[in-house]
Amino acid sequence: MLWAVAYAGFGLACALTGTPLLYLGGVPGPSALGWVAVAVGSLAAVTCYVVGRSGLRPASRVALWALCLLAGIAAFGLLMDIVTLAFGQGVDSGVAAANHALAAAGAVLLAATARSVRRPSGAAVVRPPSAASRPVQLAACAGTAAFLPYAAMKQIWASGGTFAGITGEEMLAISQRNGASGLWLTLESWGLDGTVLLAALGVFLLWGLVRPWGQVFPRWTWWLSGRRVPRWLPMAPALIGAATLAPYGVLGSGYVALATAGVVTMPRGDFGSPGDALPVAWIGLGAFAVYGVALAVAARSYWMRTRPVRPEREGFA
Repeated sequence: MLWAVAYAGFGLACALTGTPLLYLGGVPGPSALGWVAVAVGSLAAVTCYVVGRSGLRPASRVALWALCLLAGIAAFGLLMDIVTLAFGQGVDSGVAAANHALAAAGAVLLAATARSVRRPSGAAVVRPPSAASRPVQLAACAGTAAFLPYAAMKQIWASGGTFAGITGEEMLAISQRNGASGLWLTLESWGLDGTVLLAALGVFLLWGLVRPWGQVFPRWTWWLSGRRVPRWLPMAPALIGAATLAPYGVLGSGYVALATAGVVTMPRGDFGSPGDALPVAWIGLGAFAVYGVALAVAARSYWMRTRPVRPEREGFA
């Protein structure tokens, strides 16, 4: 309820002042979208009020899930904000970044409310660490392999080589022109690409979700050694990553497929021609699509395998 009121107020302030909530590649969207945030927040507040007075009924649960979906769509771009801030770069808009963060928080709260059920009394039994099923681990293998061409392409540029008609020096100049941070440029000067490092962290997260070691702190963390990893710690980045990369990669790959078939025009961007941009788009968007889907599958498996088991009692199941 508190989030709903705050989000509606945030959207109202943006709508009345003409401040855009969304940006697309640095281009601001219409400020009228603030009224959409007002509508989502207001409907969420009304739904939460009804749930508080009458309990969680089927209609209220459906409304909560629908609002959760809308909040999740509004949160799209949060991962990009986190990445740019991590490397010391500025976001396109502080208001848009705040909208992404608020919407993501709302999606989590609405989903938690929609899933709330009566729990049996008694202490829950924590399951022992376990590995994901073989199909889920195969999905993790696919998500890992999808980043190999991407990492190779990026490292070719970082090491000064040429790919898709662009040299490493030209790519560095493009990064400087686009406002890359000093940390990013320093890594490039060392022959390391920042996105490759992020991809490595992403693969580490992916395998932590499917292997038993992702559920217990390792020995080198002596102050936490042997303790269980809180479920939210890997789930938070997994959900943000899956919700961003999966739709971005899948929809983007569909567009590239249409461009390859000549149905639509492929923007050339910083490349010499659309033909040069196509292989780069296939490699990048293909990696995001496969990894994003694999991350979603692994996150669901992790969630199911780490759920506490409550003892069955009479009247509960």
